[in-house]
Amino acid sequence: MKAYHTKKGILIEQEDVFHVLEHEDWDTFINDDDIIANTQSKLNEGNRIKNADAILVKQVKAPVQSQEIWASGVTYYNSKLGREEESKESGGSSFYARVYEADRPELFFKATAHRTVGNGGIVRIRKDSTWNVPEPELTLVITSTGKVIGYTIGNDMSSRSIEGENPLYLPQAKTYDGCAALGPCVLLRNDPLPTETKITLTITRKGDVVFNKDIGLDQIKRKLEDIVGYLYRECTFPYGSLLMTGTGIIPPTEFTLAIGDEVTISIDGIGSLVNTVG
Repeated sequence: MKAYHTKKGILIEQEDVFHVLEHEDWDTFINDDDIIANTQSKLNEGNRIKNADAILVKQVKAPVQSQEIWASGVTYYNSKLGREEESKESGGSSFYARVYEADRPELFFKATAHRTVGNGGIVRIRKDSTWNVPEPELTLVITSTGKVIGYTIGNDMSSRSIEGENPLYLPQAKTYDGCAALGPCVLLRNDPLPTETKITLTITRKGDVVFNKDIGLDQIKRKLEDIVGYLYRECTFPYGSLLMTGTGIIPPTEFTLAIGDEVTISIDGIGSLVNTVG
């Protein structure tokens, strides 16, 4: 079952049939430990629709409203190597090696809803950064009790030149207007995604593919429930939260995004999140 946050209400996709829940508030809908059973009970012939494609193309929004968006870093070995490379001149590379091996994960606040775009939206690169990349990440949808009730796709836009200059600049490298994308939907599941699930990043420039790579969820070092546990240790989330779980796909050092690039992130079972760099 998939849930889309749209201007028309909440769109539910189940077995290729679409239903609109017109009077549902996203904050209330998504912050529900029994969301699948409760949503199932609301689906009927009366709310089936035939023009779902038009809604998805023109009216889909990022699957976030009042939720905070957080992120975890250095959860894949490739990410550790990438962070070490970008920060070696500043002397900060050892920090990333240490956090990769530590019990406590790296966690940081990523974005609010108004700094986040949905599928088809424009993500931004900072004007004061010279090295910018997208970071494709499985994103957990978590209720206020700490239960993972679904999964979506996240793009954690990153200014590697700023973060590499000094690890203390991480908030500036990660958080700014247009710094995140989420979507296109939330895949509602009671059980974890299969470890063979693939994440794929494709970057197209002027019609040509300039980068393409995939990685499996089996390459993530940390247990997702452990990351959630640390996030919820001393923080409360009245409307629930979204947690990006890190990236294992790192473009080469010589690559940086350009205005007009199209970034496509696909995750098996969820779909594709497509954004243009502006």
